[in-house]
Amino acid sequence: MFPFYFDPTFLILLPAILLAFYAQGKVKRVFEQYIKEQNTSGLTGMEIAERLLTIYGLDDVKVKENQHGSDYYNPKDKTVNLSSVVYRASTITSIGVTAHEIGHALQHDEGYIFLNLRNALVPVTKFGSMLAFPLLFLGILLSLPQLVQIGILAFTAIVVFQLITLPVEFNASKRAVMILETNGLIKPYEFKAVDSVLKAAALTYVAAALMAISNLFRFFLLAGMGNNRK
Repeated sequence: MFPFYFDPTFLILLPAILLAFYAQGKVKRVFEQYIKEQNTSGLTGMEIAERLLTIYGLDDVKVKENQHGSDYYNPKDKTVNLSSVVYRASTITSIGVTAHEIGHALQHDEGYIFLNLRNALVPVTKFGSMLAFPLLFLGILLSLPQLVQIGILAFTAIVVFQLITLPVEFNASKRAVMILETNGLIKPYEFKAVDSVLKAAALTYVAAALMAISNLFRFFLLAGMGNNRK
């Protein structure tokens, strides 16, 4: 039915791949739409971040401009890193993204359990990502089930990390909307736009988690097929 070089288990990844493409397209479309729309506060991402950090007493958290183009909170040095287009702009996108990262800073300050778990898993996940695919490839190629099992175990750490990331990101987005509304930084009619920005970003994490789960299921199938051939 399939050419000899086709791996039918790859079809397991198809829904996750389609969702990933959809999520990336939606993020780009929504971010570009609202990066052109000014927020009513007139505050830039940097100004919003500094104001919120002051309001919530996070004086030890610093705001930095990240010219490499990504937005994230770094718990190691307590910095909110904002891309230039977010840091310098006073748009709907910039205010939503900034508030989301402040949400992570609040999680860190409060000891939010899922953030602590994710941070604890970072070194394990890095180690697992380096080992998983080589071990799985060699184990299947050489028909060594022990290597395959270790590879699957290593990849499981990646899956757990992706799953724990979901409540962390959803909670940060929920906090973002709350702190913007509570402090009068968005008008009621801006809520839908900010919510659209945050939901579009959240969908990329859902896609990543689905891809990880699909890959793990695929590896189990490949391991089973290898055992059957033996």
